[in-house]
Amino acid sequence: VTNYNKALEQLDAALAKGDSATIVKLQSAIKFNGGGHVNHSTFWKNLAPVREGGGEPPKGSLGWAIDTHFGSLEVLMQKMNAEGAALQGSGWVWLGADKELKKLVVETTANQDPLVTKGPLVPLIGIDVWEHA
Repeated sequence: VTNYNKALEQLDAALAKGDSATIVKLQSAIKFNGGGHVNHSTFWKNLAPVREGGGEPPKGSLGWAIDTHFGSLEVLMQKMNAEGAALQGSGWVWLGADKELKKLVVETTANQDPLVTKGPLVPLIGIDVWEHA
């Protein structure tokens, strides 16, 4: 977050000066550091203890959607494991909700890129393939 905030401050200064080269240069720092914050905010919520709703298979509408779109929780887990193992370098594997298609999808992103870089997707579960795999 510190580096994200620094990049945003530098971006504000560059925008005020009309410094196009610096504006473009800062995009990767904003994407990496901002994406890392967004991604880990989801990740830490996914690690909830049982007393806060974690540690149990999904029920209700999420459980139904997983069964509908993947067949079972076990099939979803196998798919996410395979997609994560296939990533080269650092990245994330996601269970997301596609707002346009109204279905669940498994996607991967490189480095700290957030899921929104893939389209109108809402992250539900994110796994940091290198650090926390």
